[in-house]
Amino acid sequence: MSIIGTIIVGFIVGLIARALKPGNDRMGIIMTTLLGIAGAFIARFAGQAMGLYTANEPAGWIASVIGAIVLLFIFAMFRGRGRY
Repeated sequence: MSIIGTIIVGFIVGLIARALKPGNDRMGIIMTTLLGIAGAFIARFAGQAMGLYTANEPAGWIASVIGAIVLLFIFAMFRGRGRY
């Protein structure tokens, strides 16, 4: 996939993950895109570790969204509850 395609897919995955996770996640377009791209990488790594994906196979949409949601929860833990 091209770089532009990766950015577009990452943005869509990030938007879906932010919509599904409860709470207010204040981040802009760039952070949403990076969240989606990182979620896809985490999903691909976890899928390869579990034997679901081969070495050159990308993660699916659902797995990418789940990976991004996991990242959102981790981000919220480090950010703390004092900042809204």
